Amino acid sequence: MRTGSSILTSALLISSLYGVAPALAQQDQAAPPLLKQINNGNWLPQKEAESLRDELFYQHAVQAYMTMQPALNVIGMRDGSEAAFGKGYNVLPIWKDRMDSRAWVPTPNADVIYSMSYLDLKETGPLVVAAPPNVIGMFTDFFQRTITDVGLVGPDRARGGLYLLLPPDYDGEIPQGYFAFKSKTYNVFLFFRTVMAKGENGPDPKPAVALAEQTRIYPLWVPEKDVKPMQFPNGSGKRVNMMYPTDNAYWSKLKAFVDYEPDSTINPELRGVLASIGIIKGQPFNPTNQQQELLKKAVETAPKMILATRQLGRPDGRQLYYKDRQYENTWAGGTSEWLQDGYLDVNQRASYFQFAYSSASAMVMRTLGAGSKYPFTARDANGEFLNGSNTYKMHLPPHPPAALFWAVTAYNVTDGTMPETPQLLPSINGFNKVATNGDGSIDIWFSPSKPAGAPDSNWIQTVGGRNFLAALRLYGTGVEFFDQTWKPDDVVKVN
Repeated sequence: MRTGSSILTSALLISSLYGVAPALAQQDQAAPPLLKQINNGNWLPQKEAESLRDELFYQHAVQAYMTMQPALNVIGMRDGSEAAFGKGYNVLPIWKDRMDSRAWVPTPNADVIYSMSYLDLKETGPLVVAAPPNVIGMFTDFFQRTITDVGLVGPDRARGGLYLLLPPDYDGEIPQGYFAFKSKTYNVFLFFRTVMAKGENGPDPKPAVALAEQTRIYPLWVPEKDVKPMQFPNGSGKRVNMMYPTDNAYWSKLKAFVDYEPDSTINPELRGVLASIGIIKGQPFNPTNQQQELLKKAVETAPKMILATRQLGRPDGRQLYYKDRQYENTWAGGTSEWLQDGYLDVNQRASYFQFAYSSASAMVMRTLGAGSKYPFTARDANGEFLNGSNTYKMHLPPHPPAALFWAVTAYNVTDGTMPETPQLLPSINGFNKVATNGDGSIDIWFSPSKPAGAPDSNWIQTVGGRNFLAALRLYGTGVEFFDQTWKPDDVVKVN
């Protein structure tokens, strides 16, 4: 009796005699490319598989960090504000003596009066906000997507009006007489700016504060007698941390946000990314010790990756305002939603929310005499990064095209906070008694100590050994800015 092995041997011998390749050899020669690429068609070694799984977890965590940063940015602001000033629809903190470097906020404006509040439509239902006239403001959802501008570019056209904010699941009748908008998140960010008056010795905040304190917020269905009276705590002069987390609290706050908001807030694909790191609505978030370490690595490395994209610039150069200047546009020429031609610019959006907050159409559209523009520079005329140890001069040609006012401010490069020095307000604006040159142009100085010959009114103090940004604000931007017949000179290193 012939054995199986002898039969196979005979078959192979016959095949070879007649020039027929064995089936096994045919399979090896015609192997699909992925089979050849991955371990010759076999499972991976166990340690390699575990290492790759962990790497994918880490990469998903980095993606989650970058895509969810707009939400964590404003969540950090809300949590810091409510810890310092209290919470509720009737609590509207106002920085009545201007915001200075003791407030840790991304790129705050020290030259207007800020009013900022955080509304919860899940808790209150539809809310009415009576906006005063002449506000420069906006409402955004908690992804900082614009709900509407308020003021000259908004539907009230700077006359003030009643804004009705509706929760995402509202399906009732919408009453007449309101500027009604539905938010995509229950949480809504209210951000109002009121412009100071020009006083005898500089800007006078009192009229702007009085205007901001005309704001009224109340639930739509609550009768007048049951509405809580407004509270306007003064945020000025207080140490308040309104920055997003820099540790694993980032993930726990993100999980709470996912649980609180409706499914429609986040698209299914991004929910899938969050699910891959264990963040699923309504389910426990219990990362293993190894996963906690990977999450910690992501929350420490992702900000460096974002900073690197800002530092190295875009290959297409579209972030540059001018062909012959260093000034940048943090929206990179796109829309307030970071839309470019055919895609959402996720890297540019992450760059923005690393060191800034709030985005609205009025800040991006080329609106004459009503919007605002924010060219900033991180480099001097030679292309070198601005360093607080050096002395620099920024020259502004005569007649900055800003119908409301102009301002120049210094910021830390990493997070957009103000450099904290004895000066406290690292900013100069058109309401100050600024020294001008004979032709009406203005020189602004940056250095750790006042340069000899520089007027006190024109000097911004910097922190030695630390890089900084210099930002120019133009409120009520004129046509000269848009057609570039007026543009600021590059910052020049003096010594």
